[in-house]
Amino acid sequence: MRFFKDLYLYRELLKTSVKKDIGGKYKHSFFGILWSFINPLLQIAVYAIIFPLIIRNNIPNYTVFMVCGLIPWNFFSTTISRSTWVIVDNGNIVKKVYFPRAILPFSLVLSETINFLISSIIMLTFTLAYGMGVSKYILFYPILIIVQDVLMIGLSFIFSAITVYMRDIQHFIGVILQLLMYATPVVYSVETIPENFRWILKWNPMTYIIEGYRNILYNQTMPNMKMIGIIFLIGLAVSFIGYFIFQKLQKRFAEEL
Repeated sequence: MRFFKDLYLYRELLKTSVKKDIGGKYKHSFFGILWSFINPLLQIAVYAIIFPLIIRNNIPNYTVFMVCGLIPWNFFSTTISRSTWVIVDNGNIVKKVYFPRAILPFSLVLSETINFLISSIIMLTFTLAYGMGVSKYILFYPILIIVQDVLMIGLSFIFSAITVYMRDIQHFIGVILQLLMYATPVVYSVETIPENFRWILKWNPMTYIIEGYRNILYNQTMPNMKMIGIIFLIGLAVSFIGYFIFQKLQKRFAEEL
C-alpha cells in the first residue's frame, strides 16, 4: 500500500519520468518514433529468412507465428535489460533529491509498455496482411500485458537494486536473457521440442505469456487462462519480494553511487 500511495503522491514525477524516457530514446533521431517500427521489422526480416532454413517446420504463415512471439519477447528482454541500469543512470538525481526510488524501475516498465503497444500495431498488421483477421479473443490482450507487466516490475525492482552494488549483473543478465530466449517458444513451436526437454519450457513463465499472445493473434483461440492466472500470482509474489529487496537495498544507494 505504501508503494501505491507513493505513486499517487508523486504521480507528476512518474508522468515526467515516463515522458522523459520515451522522448529521450528518440532525441536527435531523424526517424524519431518510427524506430519503434523499424527495429522490430528489421529483426523480423532476419528471423523470417534465417530460421525457416535452420528449423524445418510445417508451421503455416510462419512469419506471423514468429512475429507474435518475437515482439512480446523483445518487450520482456528490453525491459529487464534496461532495468539493471535505471538507478545507476539516474545516480545524480538519486543523490541530490528525495523521492521514492521505486518510481524509477516502475516508470521504466510503464514506458516500455507504451513502446510495446506501439509495436503491437506490427503484429496486428501482419495478421491482417496474411488474411487471418482479428478475433474476439483480442479482448484478452490487455490481460496478458498486465500479467507480463506485474512480472517485469518485480524483476526490475530486484535487478535495479542489486546492480547498484554489483555492476557486473548487467552482463550476467544479458547472457541469461540470450539463453532464456532459446528456452522460450519465440521462433519455434513447443511441439518441435522433444518430450524429454519440454519440462524446461513448462517451468518458464514466459512460455505461457508468449503462447498467450500467439493464441490470441495467430491461433485465434482463448489463452490458457488457468496458467495465465498462475503466472499472475507468481508475478505478484515476485513483485512483493522485489519491492522488499529494493526497500532494503535503497538505504545505501546514495553512498554506492
